[in-house]
Formats: sequence, C-alpha cells, structure tokens
Amino acid sequence: MNPLKILLYRFVQCSLRIGAYFFSWKPPKLISGPGVIKEIPLVLKNEGFKKPLIVTDANLLKLGLLDSLLETLEKQGIVYVLYDKVQPNPTVQNAEEAAAMFKNEGCDCFIAFGGGSPMDCAKTAGVRLVRPRTSLSFLQGFFKVVRKVPAIFAVPTTAGTGSEATIAAVVSNPDTHEKYAISDPALRPRFAILDPLVTVGLPKHITSTTGMDALTHAVEAFIGRSNTRHTKKDALKACKLIFENLPTAYEDGQNLEARTNMLLASHYAGLAFTRAYVGYVHAIAHKLGGFYGVPHGLANAVILPYVLDYYGNKIYKQLAQLADAAGIKADDESEKAKAFINAIKDLNDSMQIPKTIRELREEDIPKLAKMAMKEGNPFYPVPVIMSRQDCEELLKKLLDK
Repeated sequence: MNPLKILLYRFVQCSLRIGAYFFSWKPPKLISGPGVIKEIPLVLKNEGFKKPLIVTDANLLKLGLLDSLLETLEKQGIVYVLYDKVQPNPTVQNAEEAAAMFKNEGCDCFIAFGGGSPMDCAKTAGVRLVRPRTSLSFLQGFFKVVRKVPAIFAVPTTAGTGSEATIAAVVSNPDTHEKYAISDPALRPRFAILDPLVTVGLPKHITSTTGMDALTHAVEAFIGRSNTRHTKKDALKACKLIFENLPTAYEDGQNLEARTNMLLASHYAGLAFTRAYVGYVHAIAHKLGGFYGVPHGLANAVILPYVLDYYGNKIYKQLAQLADAAGIKADDESEKAKAFINAIKDLNDSMQIPKTIRELREEDIPKLAKMAMKEGNPFYPVPVIMSRQDCEELLKKLLDK
C-alpha cells in the first residue's frame, strides 16, 4: 500500500483518539444478578419514566423470556408498548417502525430486551427520533448524532455483543446489502441489567458464537492503537472470564455462575471496544452479515484467528499479555502469542464452530473486500493496515471448499 495513504490513515486515527477525550465516556449504571429484571419497574419510577417502549424480537416473546418483566411491569402499574419485529440483523425499516411507535404511543424511554439486535434497533430508533430528516446511512461513522436520544434500559439475553455498554449501533439495509455502524456517546444505554436467568435456556450454538463475539471485542480492543488504561484493564478481565467460563456455559447452560460471568465478560468487552474500537474482524464480519445474513458472532468467531495470523509478530506482545490473562502457558512472548491464537482455534473446534463461511461465494470476494476496507480504513486503529488485495486473500481462506 502507498506509504502516504497509510500515513493519512494513521493521522485520522490519531485525530479520533485525541478527539475522544472531549466526549463523555460515563458507563451505564450496572445492575447484575439472578432475577434483577424484576427491579426494572422500580428503576423506571426512580428515574421518572412512565411509559417504556419494549424493543425485542418475536422469538424471545414466544419463548416466554419476557414474561417475568411484563408481569412485574403490570403489577407495578406501568403501562408499556411492545415492538417485537426486530430482525436478526436489524434493518432501517425496524428503526423506522420502532421510532414511529415510540412517537405515536407517547413513550418516554426504551427497554431493549434481547441480544445485540434489539439493542441496536432501540438505539437507531432513538436516532430517528432526534434526527428525523437525516438518513441513517449518512450518520454512519463516528460522532455524527450529536443529540441526546431517549433513555435506554438494556437487558441482554446473550453474553456476546456488549451492546448494553457501547456507543455503537449496527443497522442493515436489505435493499443495498449494506451493514454499517453508527457510533456516538448519545447512544449509550443509561442502565445495563445483567440477569443470568434469561440466558440459561440459550442453545449451545448461540452460547458459543456470542461468547466468541465477546472475545473478539476484547481482543480487537486490546491489540488496537486507541487503548487507554481502562480499556486495557476491561479487555483483560473479559478475556480471563471468557476462557474460564465459556466452556462451562456451553456444556452446562444451567450453570448460573458461568452464565453470570459470561454476561460480565461481555459487558467488560463492550466497555473496552466502545472506546478503543474494533478492527478488521468486524469490518469483514459486517459485510458477511449484510451480504448473506451470517450471524455476527459466528462470523467473528470464524474470522478472528485468520486476522490475528495476518497481523503476525506486530501483535505478539499484546497477544502474550492476553495469553497470561487466559492462563495460557508458554516459554516466551512469541510462543505465548502463537499459543493464544491456537487456543482460540481450539475453543472454536470444541464448540463445533466451523473454519469457513459456507455462504461465501468466490465471485463476491472483490466487492466484499472493497466494502470491508471502506469500513475499516481509515477509521479503525488496527495494528497493521490491510490493503484490499490482502483482504481478498484472507477472504479466500474462508471459502468452504
């Protein structure tokens, strides 16, 4: 790649890193433990809210995961409105519909209940409410919302996205096959309610891929070039908790300690990457999600080892530190780094996560690479700048041959 272009990218990243110090990074208030969703009505009253819009998906409603919340709200006399049409990759239409319902029903806050999709939908619906004349695609990128969105109370039902802690929302446009992120401190939820009881029934494949999603957040945040002392600390805590608890949560979904620790790990990883940003794993995963509907956590899990291998010895020091946090032993820094990458591959294998993306078509690779690099460059503070040609070669390794 042209050295001047690399220099330009690093200048942009440095400017964003400096600019970040001028924004508020106050984390959401954390409520954690079995059964804490029953505390939501009291929290709403204490905060002065009277009519929440609950944003979720129909499957969670059918599974009965919202029953406890809805019953508690009704007992406390709190009127609520329900939007349950969120897609696995939330769309522009989802955001428009939720925003219209919020406005028409006179709601005053959101309760986002589910994985990253309902939370992203609530965030983007909030954006539509405060920026009704601006398209969501125009607002992609960093610090463009600038206006305070309605308060969000986030209840994650998976331990992966960390969206309850982040300033980011991802939205898809099925018409253009685009999937992009909007990042602004205005989007950060006011409360994060982590209740392991809503995660005990998760299928194994959801537990595994969302857990690896959280690990990807921690790793990409830690190896990037926009870290702070706090983001490093949160990323290391997340990595430690994931390696200690994900195998147990996968094999024994009823284990409340493992489920609680995975929710905390996802939360810490969210705190880390929302300030330190992500990298090329996410840039590529977003395009696979937009093109083929590949679940985000699955895409991240598959891609992560390939991108770490691509970075090579430029990240050995950071990977060695992550290896220490994960309890991985080796003789020196280089061996620790390689052992950490192998541990990720072994963790994927143990949870039956594939090494390739079966939906990927070779003829789509040039377009996917172009779109991924458009997202990743110049904004993501990655340890090594990737060219479009490098991205194409990496994507070829993901083909299901």
